[in-house]
Amino acid sequence: MPQAVASEGQKANMITDYILRILGLEVCADTVVGNAMLRGISGGQRKRVTTGEMLVGPAKALFMDEISTGLDSSTTFQIVNSLKQYVHILKGTTVISLLQPAPETYNLFDDIILLSDSHIVYQGPREHVLEFFELMGFKCPQRKGVADFLQEVTSRKDQEQYWAHKDQPYRFVTAKEFSEAHKSFHIGRSLGEELATEFDKSKSHPAALTTKMYGVGKWELLKACLSREYLLMKRNSFVYTFKLCQLAVLAIIAMTIFLRTEMHRDSVTHGGIYVGALFYGVVVIMFNGLAELSMVVSRLPVFYKQRDYLFFPSWVYALPAWILKIPLTFVEVGVWVFLTYYAIGFDPYVGRLFRQYLVLVLVNQMASALFRLVAAVGREMTVALTLGSFTLAILFAMSGFVLSKENIKKWWLWGFWISPMMYGQNAMVNNEFLGKRWRHFLPNSTEALGVEILKSRGFFTQSYWYWIGVGALIGYTLLFNFGYILALTYLNPLGKHQAVISEEPQINDQSGDSKKGTNVLKSIQRSFSQHSNRVRNGKSLSGSTSPETNHNRTRGMILPSEPHSITFDDVTYSVDMPVEMRNRGVVEDKLALLKGVSGAFRPGVLTALMGVTGAGKTTLMDVLAGRKTGGYIGGNITISGYPKKQETFARISGYCEQNDIHSPHVTVYESLLYSAWLRLSPEINADTRKMFIEEVMELVELKALRNALVGLPGINGLSTEQRKRLTIAVELVANPSIIFMDEPTSGLDARAAAIVMRTVRNTVDTGRTVVCTIHQPSIDIFESFDELLLMKQGGQEIYVGPLGHHSSHLINYFEGIQGVNKIKDGYNPATWMLEVSTSAKEMELGIDFAEVYKNSELYRRNKALIKELSTPAPGSKDLYFPSQYSTSFLTQCMACLWKQHWSYWRNPLYTAIRFLYSTAVAAVLGSMFWDLGSKIDKQQDLFNAMGSMYAAVLLIGIKNANAVQPVVAVERTVFYREKAAGMYSALPYAFAQVLIELPYVLVQAVVYGIIIYAMIGFEWTVTKVFWYLFFMYFTFLTFTYYGMMSVAVTPNQHISSIVSSAFYAVWNLFSGFIVPRPRIPVWWRWYSWANPVAWSLYGLVASQYGDIKQSMESSDGRTTVEGFVRSYFGFKHDFLGVVAAVIVAFPVVFALVFAISVKMFNFQRR
Repeated sequence: MPQAVASEGQKANMITDYILRILGLEVCADTVVGNAMLRGISGGQRKRVTTGEMLVGPAKALFMDEISTGLDSSTTFQIVNSLKQYVHILKGTTVISLLQPAPETYNLFDDIILLSDSHIVYQGPREHVLEFFELMGFKCPQRKGVADFLQEVTSRKDQEQYWAHKDQPYRFVTAKEFSEAHKSFHIGRSLGEELATEFDKSKSHPAALTTKMYGVGKWELLKACLSREYLLMKRNSFVYTFKLCQLAVLAIIAMTIFLRTEMHRDSVTHGGIYVGALFYGVVVIMFNGLAELSMVVSRLPVFYKQRDYLFFPSWVYALPAWILKIPLTFVEVGVWVFLTYYAIGFDPYVGRLFRQYLVLVLVNQMASALFRLVAAVGREMTVALTLGSFTLAILFAMSGFVLSKENIKKWWLWGFWISPMMYGQNAMVNNEFLGKRWRHFLPNSTEALGVEILKSRGFFTQSYWYWIGVGALIGYTLLFNFGYILALTYLNPLGKHQAVISEEPQINDQSGDSKKGTNVLKSIQRSFSQHSNRVRNGKSLSGSTSPETNHNRTRGMILPSEPHSITFDDVTYSVDMPVEMRNRGVVEDKLALLKGVSGAFRPGVLTALMGVTGAGKTTLMDVLAGRKTGGYIGGNITISGYPKKQETFARISGYCEQNDIHSPHVTVYESLLYSAWLRLSPEINADTRKMFIEEVMELVELKALRNALVGLPGINGLSTEQRKRLTIAVELVANPSIIFMDEPTSGLDARAAAIVMRTVRNTVDTGRTVVCTIHQPSIDIFESFDELLLMKQGGQEIYVGPLGHHSSHLINYFEGIQGVNKIKDGYNPATWMLEVSTSAKEMELGIDFAEVYKNSELYRRNKALIKELSTPAPGSKDLYFPSQYSTSFLTQCMACLWKQHWSYWRNPLYTAIRFLYSTAVAAVLGSMFWDLGSKIDKQQDLFNAMGSMYAAVLLIGIKNANAVQPVVAVERTVFYREKAAGMYSALPYAFAQVLIELPYVLVQAVVYGIIIYAMIGFEWTVTKVFWYLFFMYFTFLTFTYYGMMSVAVTPNQHISSIVSSAFYAVWNLFSGFIVPRPRIPVWWRWYSWANPVAWSLYGLVASQYGDIKQSMESSDGRTTVEGFVRSYFGFKHDFLGVVAAVIVAFPVVFALVFAISVKMFNFQRR
C-alpha cells in the first residue's frame, strides 16, 4: 500500500498490519491486486484494498463511496464498526455512502444524510430520522430496514405504501417539500443555527491547519516511488525479458543478413547497404521504447488518484520510471551492438564501437521519454496510440533516410531540423563512414568513399556532427522527460461521463393510476407472500404442482417454457494445487473447492445460493451450468431425471453473469433481438419472435430504454441496475427453462435491487427454475426467495431447504442447534444466519455445521427429494435437439454480421479515428513528398518515391493492426459468453469479424490512396491508379487481419501487442527498402518471399516504375528506370499477376488463422 510508505514514523508497518486485519485482508496480503488481464484478488477484496489505502494514511477526514459493494453483510458490519471506533477514539470525521446497508450496519452511524433529487431531505442524528418522516405522515413498517425505507419513501413509485394516515387522501410529497419541512423540524433548526453562528477560533485544533502538502519529505517520497517502481518492474519482468530476447533475435537476424562476408566496400551502392544496416539499428532501438506507451497509459488511472490525494508530487512519480530504465537501456542496447557490430563489419576501431553504443543508448532513452510524454498527453489507449503512430510517421519521414535532406520541401525543413531521429541517424552514419575503412578513393573520384556515400544520401560530412547528434539526443531526452512531468502535473484524465438514461416515460404512464403505479413494492410483497405460501405448502416440497397453478404462472406468455428441474448429488470440484500454497508446505496435489454438495432446484421455485466470501457459491453455479473451463468435476447432475448433457442443457438454460457482459455499441432492443434470433427455434416466425421480445421487455421493465445504447460499464450507456435487467432479458428471450443468476443485486441501491428482484420474481412466476447467488440482501429481498442453499467456507452446504414465513423454517433450524444465539427482534435473518455460522463460531461451539446438517431430518428429506426428482417422470423423454445450435450456419453468420455492422457503425473512436489518421498521414506524407513521383532523374529520386510507399505501408499498416486489437479483445469477452450460451459456433463469429472490416478498409485505402497519389504526382493512368489502390487495400487488410489474429492466439491484448510488434521489425528489415532482395544473403532470401510488406512494396514499385523506359543516373552509371528497378530491387513488371495473387493470399491466410484460433483456443479461465 503506497500510502503506508508515505506515513510518518516507524509505526507504518504496525498501522498497515492493523488495517489488514480489520479489513480481513491478511489472507491475501502477499497476493497481487491484479486487473482484467492479470489474475489477482477477488472483487470484494479489491474494494477493501481501496478502503485500506486511505485508512493507512494519517487522514482525519475520510470520504468513502460505496465501500460495501461485493462484500457480504457481516464483513461490511465489521469494517464500518472498525471505522466507528477509529472516528470516536481519534476524533476523526467520516462520511460513507452505502447502497444497501443492513439494519445492524445502519445502526452504527451517528448521523444520517438523506439525498434525493439533488435535495438534502434529512441531515441529523440517526435516532430522529423516523420521527421526522412520521411527522410528514409516513411510517416505516415492521420488518422493514430503516435504510430501505428511507431510500423508497422519496420515490414516486414507492412512496404511497408508507402513507400512515389512511383516513386522509394521499398526495405525493416531493424531495423539495421534504427539504423545506426539514428546515422547520427541530433537528433542521438547530443545524441552521449552528451554521449561522460564527466559528469560535479558540476551539480550533492545531491539526486543522495543514502546513505540509505531503505526508513526509520529498526524499522519502522519492525513495518510496523508486521502491514501488522497482517492484513493478520485477513483477513485470516478462515484458523486459521478452524485449531483451526479441532484441537478441533481431540482432542475430540482422547480423546474418548484413554478414561481413557478404558486405563490400567498393562502391557507393554497397555503402548504401551499410547505411540501411545503421538505419535499421536506429529503428529497432527506437521501436524498443514503444512498450513504454501502453505501460504508462495502463498506470495513469492509479497515478491520477494518488496525485489528487497528494500522495506525492508528479516529478517524484516520473523520475523513477526514467532512472530505473537507464540500466535496462545499457543492457538492451549492449545486446544489439555487441552482437551486430563486428558481425556486420562496421569500422573495427573499438572507439567507434563504443561511440555507436553511446548513440543508440541515447536514442533509446530519447524514444522512451518521447513515448512516456505521448502517453501522458494522450491519456487513453486509442488516443495515445494514434498520437504515437503519427509522431513516429513524422520522425520516420524526417530521419534523412526515407527522404534525403536535399529533397525535403522548404515548408518541411523545420521538421527535419527538429527531428531527434535525424540527429541519431546522422551521428550513426558520421561515426561509421568517417572511419579508416572508408577513407580510400574510388577510381575517377576526388573524395573518400565514405564522404561520397554520405553525400549521395544527403547526410552531413563534418565529423563534429557526431557530437551535435549526441548533444541533441541528450537535450531531447531531458526535454521529453520534463514535458512528461509537466503533462502529469497539469493534465487530468480525459472526461468520461456516465449517461443518465431516464425511464420517466414509464413513470408517467403509470402515474394516472396511483393504485397500480405507485404501490409497486406492496404488490411485489403480496405476490412474494402468495407465491411463498404456494410453494412451501403441501406437495410442492416434492416438486409437483397443480395444473391450475402452472397455468397461472405461464398465463400471457406467447412462448411458454417447458418446466425442468435440476438435481445434483455429491458434486465435487477441485483444481490443481496453486504454486503459492505448495511453497507454503501444502503437500496435496489438488485443492477441493466443492466437497460433496447436494440439492435440487425446481420450476416455479426461487432459490437463493448464499455463503460467506470464498464459500464456493459461484463455483457451484459454474459447475451446474457447465461454465467451468478447467478443474476436476465429480458427482451426478440430472435434468428432469435424465443425466445432464452440456450440448442439450445449453439450449434450455440461461446464465446471467455478474459482470453484465454485452456488446457496447448496440441498443437494448437490438441486444434482445440478436439473442432471440440466434437462440429461439427457427420454427418460430419473425412476428412471434418480436412479440415475445416485447413481452420480455415489459416483464423486465425495459420498454422505456429500448433505443438506448448499452455502452461500457461506468463510462456511458446504461446504469448498473439497467444493465442487470438487460442481462436477465437477454437470457429470457431465449425462453430457457432453468436460469442461473450470479449476484443480480450487487452494486445496486435498495430500490434498484427491489426492481431487479421484481424482474426475477416475475421470471419465476412464468414457471421457470431460477437460482441466484446473493450478497447483503435486505429482509424484503431475502424473504422474497422460496428456498435457500447456504454454504460455508470450504465448499460444503450447511442448510438446504425452505425459508418459511418470515424465515421461520431457517430460524427454527439454526436456533435448534445447541449454543447458537437466538435472533433479535427485527434483525435481518440473512445477516444473523451468516454471523452464527462462521468458522469462528464453529470453533467456539466445537461443532461442524456441515456435519450437523448431514445428521438432520432436513438432509434426509432433501436426499429423498433428490432421489425422487432424479427418476424420469412416466412418459417423459430425454432432451433431444436435431442440431447443436438453434439456427443454421448461414443464419448465425447473418446475425453475427448484423451485430458487427452496428458495433462498427456506432464506434467512431475506432472507425472515425482510423479515417482521420489515414487522411492526416496522407496529407503530411503528400506534402513531404510533393511532386516527387514522376521526376526520376537519379537513383535517390526513386528511393524517395519508394520511401513514401514504404512509410505508408508500415505506419498505416501497423496503426491498423494496433487499433483493431482492443476492438477484437472487447468483443471476444462477449463472444465467450454468447458461445457458452449456445448462441452460435465460433466460425460465424469469426467470419463476421473478418467481413465487416472489408468496406471500412476499402474506404480507408481509397481515401488515403487518392490523396497521396495526387500530391506525390504518380502517373495518372487507369492501370497504375488501379494497381496502387489494389496493393494499398490488400496491404491495409493484411495488417488489420494480422492484428486480429494476434489477439486470437494470445490470452489478452497486452501480450498480443508485444507479440505482434516482434514481427513488425522483422518485416521492416525484409521489406526490400533497407536491404534490396537481391542483396539479401541466400540463406535469408526465403523469408523475403514470406514477408507481406516485401510483396506490397514489390507490387507498388513494379506497377509504378517497372515499365518506364526513361533514362536515369545510378551509382553504376546511366540506366533506364525499368532496368534499375529490375537490377537493384529485383522487381519485374511482368510478375505483377503473381504478386497480386500473393498479396490477396496474405489477408486470406491471416483471416483463416484468426477463425481457426477463435474456434480452437479458449483463454477464459473459470
